[in-house]
Amino acid sequence: MGRRVRFDGRAKTSDDTILAAWRAEGRLVPFCPEVEGGLPVPRPPAEIEGGAGGAAVLAGAARILTPEGADVTAHFLEGARQCLAVARSFGVRIAILKEGSPSCGSLRIYDGTFRGRMLPGEGVTAALLVANGIEVFGEDRIADAARALRR
Repeated sequence: MGRRVRFDGRAKTSDDTILAAWRAEGRLVPFCPEVEGGLPVPRPPAEIEGGAGGAAVLAGAARILTPEGADVTAHFLEGARQCLAVARSFGVRIAILKEGSPSCGSLRIYDGTFRGRMLPGEGVTAALLVANGIEVFGEDRIADAARALRR
């Protein structure tokens, strides 16, 4: 969305025409669960230990750690809960999230080793949204999201 909320202080802006049309129509609800959960920008990177996935974090079976071993799980859980509350308040049916993120990854996340390796899985916010009936798509699947919205 062009907001500087990434862990490294940068933005990941999409130039997708569908997303641009939705923005012009006022259909988007920009939200960063990591920032809303209380994490600063910039911040240390974080990954789900063992690449366990968001559902494991929600169940209390895995944590989200920085490379130095700081446990930032509570921030990610709070951000996910806030995201769900905002989504419900706006009647959101689909979400476009940033792939790879320990919050927002919808198909893949980093493996927890901080070596740049990814594996199949979803982040904490993605898992919570899906568990509550909201369809989640990565930023590379906006056309799929548009089809889902038309249904």
